[in-house]
Amino acid sequence: MKIFHRSVLAVALASATLFSASAQAALFEDDEARRAIIDLRQRMEQQRQALGDELKRATEENASLRRSLLDLQSQIEALRSEAARLRGTDEQITRDLADVQKRQRDIAQGVDDRLRRFEPAQVTVDGKEFTADPNEQRDFEAALASFRKGEFPAAQSAFADFVRKYPSSGYRPTALFWLGNAQYANRDYRGAIGNFRALLQQAPDHPRAPEAVLSIANCQIELKDNAAARRTLDDLVKAYPQSEAASAARERLARLR
Repeated sequence: MKIFHRSVLAVALASATLFSASAQAALFEDDEARRAIIDLRQRMEQQRQALGDELKRATEENASLRRSLLDLQSQIEALRSEAARLRGTDEQITRDLADVQKRQRDIAQGVDDRLRRFEPAQVTVDGKEFTADPNEQRDFEAALASFRKGEFPAAQSAFADFVRKYPSSGYRPTALFWLGNAQYANRDYRGAIGNFRALLQQAPDHPRAPEAVLSIANCQIELKDNAAARRTLDDLVKAYPQSEAASAARERLARLR
């Protein structure tokens, strides 16, 4: 009987021991599982935080990039505006430069014109070329304009002033011719004869010389000195036989004889 109880006790102890070991093993496995889950959660949390940090950095970088793009666009617009302004400025400068150059040309032309008014110039009158200063040319043309308008007293005065003022002028022979004609128109025949003869004495080969001789004869006819007129007309035909004045002289000689 004792042996039986001992066997039962042994079995019971063995069973208790086995149960205890099984329980401890189960408890150990639960702890391991919990720690694994905790570790997993911690890793997931770390990964989530890392992902969040990465997303935050990406968002910040994206925002920074957008700001940079906006700044770049602003700079581009500013550059475009500046380029447009510079183009406008360049066009204005071009216009201003053209205006300045035009003013310079106008000033230079004005200076040249003023200088030409004081500088001698080559002129040709009655086939004779010579140098005359501007004042000389102006006074001669003014006197001739008076004669052509039929203002004979004014023309006579202007040509008389001219020959006194410019005694060595290339215009002088022609001025003497027109002075004589103005005097003839004013019936100052003796004065006209004197100036026609002054022309012939100064320039016997002048293109107006044959006309001057004929005009002397006309003045002599007006003075009723037909004998002197015939001698003058004969001299004209002999001195200038091929001239138109000589042809006119022959006709008048025929009427005077």
